[in-house]
Amino acid sequence: MTLELIVATKNKKKLGEIKAILKIPHLKITSLANYPKSPRIVENGNTFEANAIKKAVNIARFTGKLTMGEDSGLCIDALSGAPGVYSSRFSGKGKSDNQNNLKVLRLLNGVVLHKRKAHYVCAIALADKRGLVGVAGGKCDGVIALEMKGSSGFGYDPMFLIPKYKKTFAQLGERIKHKMSHRFRALGKAKKIIQKYVEGQGSG
Repeated sequence: MTLELIVATKNKKKLGEIKAILKIPHLKITSLANYPKSPRIVENGNTFEANAIKKAVNIARFTGKLTMGEDSGLCIDALSGAPGVYSSRFSGKGKSDNQNNLKVLRLLNGVVLHKRKAHYVCAIALADKRGLVGVAGGKCDGVIALEMKGSSGFGYDPMFLIPKYKKTFAQLGERIKHKMSHRFRALGKAKKIIQKYVEGQGSG
């Protein structure tokens, strides 16, 4: 029996990353692109987890199917944790990844590299028509580079530097990123929740 998992996103790059990392037999992964009439979810939570839960629960209620809500972002120590939950819209309406990156670099202008510590956060929530099934989280530590480098990935990847490699996520590429990212770590925990859910469905 194939089970459908709806990822509550319209972000094709994020969906592609989730599909690449989360490989479970008999699991069909779709997104909101398959459900154009689904309600628009306003991400107004104070935490990544609150936003993830809101997306998962509301879309699961609408579709009646197992849904994954995911919220992630960048937290920079020197900016008191900003952009945080506002990561995707840090530079305002009509934003782009490039504009968000440029704003961060502008705010950190003059800050030396060892004081540019940051971490990516990913929160994942799973829900079905009955409500919340489980939550999972992941974190990846890094440093904000002095300039953008690399062409892989998306979001803040061109300036999220991994000290071990002395390269940004955008330079390292998917093969390495997908083995250590915040999303990889959160999805590893979410995978166990999904597998347990699938087993429960089979025995139900």
